[in-house]
Amino acid sequence: MKVLIPVAGAGTRLRPHTHTTPKTLLMVAGKPILGHILDTIKPLQVDELILVVGEKGDKIREYVDKNYRFKVKYAVQKEPLGLGHAVYTGIHDEKNGELLIILGDTIFEADYRGLIEKGDYVIGVKEVKDPKRFGIIEFEGDRITRVIEKPEHPPSNYAIVGIYYFSSLSPLRDALSEIIRKDIRTKNEYQLTDALALLIERGYELLKFSIDGWYDCGKVETLLETNRHLLEKYHKIRKLKGAILIPPVYIGEDCKAENAVIGPYVSVGDGVEIKNSIIRNSIVNSSSVIEDLLLEDSVIGEGARIKGSFHRVNLGDSSEIKL
Repeated sequence: MKVLIPVAGAGTRLRPHTHTTPKTLLMVAGKPILGHILDTIKPLQVDELILVVGEKGDKIREYVDKNYRFKVKYAVQKEPLGLGHAVYTGIHDEKNGELLIILGDTIFEADYRGLIEKGDYVIGVKEVKDPKRFGIIEFEGDRITRVIEKPEHPPSNYAIVGIYYFSSLSPLRDALSEIIRKDIRTKNEYQLTDALALLIERGYELLKFSIDGWYDCGKVETLLETNRHLLEKYHKIRKLKGAILIPPVYIGEDCKAENAVIGPYVSVGDGVEIKNSIIRNSIVNSSSVIEDLLLEDSVIGEGARIKGSFHRVNLGDSSEIKL
């Protein structure tokens, strides 16, 4: 089986962090998003891992080659022409076989074996409150009858979450090839949902499979929310001299602290220095220095230095001040 993970996205909603770091390598709960994804597929028999990379692909290659032992093919998507184009870039020259697609900017807690055993063509879905933001399915029982990309008037609240299984990749490759050849675009991009719609039109049976854990990492707010969830579920207690830790927290290697209070819900990368500061509900990436600061609901990039200041206040009765 081949596992394809598209990781070429620019991550514009996570700038300035993604100016220098691919979105899939942003840290959450102690490791990059991609690390969480790759850890979940270790139990599967993966013959080949296909990573579709963009302009920062060298950093992804460095991380994966250093930390994992998959047989990896790196396919370069030279232009950001949509998810359908990214998938086609990864499989257009592949021999036929099983294919599992997992989006590279989202962390899942999924029963992959259950999904694979469900049928020949299976799409992971989850009920959502705001279906307009997602690709949506219509269905009868478990059979998907229609897929629509971000509809103005959603026919259901079942969103396509970003996990797809194909017992044979050839039909998908043929459908993607056709929409690219005919220049069929939705919102000026080649969409995977358009290829799925073509498969349904051609008589293939697509089945839905419910995904319990679906954690978005597309913007700062959801990245921090995912960080909170994963820390609560998986955090390990580690002491840090010079700091009071309020769990759940993650502390990396070789960190230093002096007069610090860290937590709850804080991930601290390797080699971070924290002095005279209180940090909560934040992600602090490796090699950063934080001093004299109250930090909350924040993401600090790798190698950043941030220093605040303490105030001396002489405040009279019945007064109010904000600092």
